[in-house]
Amino acid sequence: MLRISKLTDYATVLMAALARHGQACVPASLLAEQTRLEAPTVSKVLKTLARAGLVDSVRGVNGGYRLGAAVEDVSVAAIVRAMEGPIALTECGLEPGLCSHETSCHLRGNWQRIGQAVEQALEQLSLADLIRPNGARIAIRTETLSASS
Repeated sequence: MLRISKLTDYATVLMAALARHGQACVPASLLAEQTRLEAPTVSKVLKTLARAGLVDSVRGVNGGYRLGAAVEDVSVAAIVRAMEGPIALTECGLEPGLCSHETSCHLRGNWQRIGQAVEQALEQLSLADLIRPNGARIAIRTETLSASS
């Protein structure tokens, strides 16, 4: 089973919560309350997202966090990369030399193609797509995926 970590899941939840506030600065404590996540976890995730440039941290009395870009301009892939690092399904998809079976494996190229297709699909999904109400269709442009094969 392919899975993202809990922290990456929380990152998408927090980004969606920030999106509901527009460009207002939202304290981490309010985000924790609204998302029902533990405050230390919220702070940790927000700091990681800030380092990646996905959220802005504003200090001061009226400070907090806000989105670093428009919801349409933040891809799900960017959120995943901020939290998980490079997107790859296998070690050989990251860079040569990480797998001891690399020289005798004939599947490496195929796993890399699959990883690229997953990454492209995540690139095409934006935060705007994630915050649409349930039932709203998210259209992934499959012609781009098949064209790269």
